[in-house]
Amino acid sequence: MELVCPHCLAINRVPDTRLADGPKCGQCSTPLLPGVPVDLTTDSFDRFVERSGLPVLVDFWAEWCGPCKMMAPVFKQVAAEMATRVRFAKVETEAHPKLSLRAHIKSIPTLVLYREGEEAARVSGALDARNLKAWLASQGVH
Repeated sequence: MELVCPHCLAINRVPDTRLADGPKCGQCSTPLLPGVPVDLTTDSFDRFVERSGLPVLVDFWAEWCGPCKMMAPVFKQVAAEMATRVRFAKVETEAHPKLSLRAHIKSIPTLVLYREGEEAARVSGALDARNLKAWLASQGVH
């Protein structure tokens, strides 16, 4: 499986059976699955989302958004729990409005699940950990 390094964006090949072994980037030695959401930018979004062998869950959020702030620790907690099953990423909509426009974000927080670079599902509104995991499970992410 291919994994994009969250630090240098290098493409790394990792056997599926080695995902739980803490793989590191062959170029910069950064952990490939750090268990924390990755901040994506206009420059890093396409490469990270399109080249990831795992599904990528992107949280579109804004600093001024109260529900976004409430959900941030939940998103981080679930990212740590599911690090080997789905990549977690965040896009700050005010800093990257072109990404928000391209993804047709109409309200925040909005979570968009991508598979092989294509949108597979989305949900808007803050979720608690139980509901976030249940929603991911309903999308085939276990």
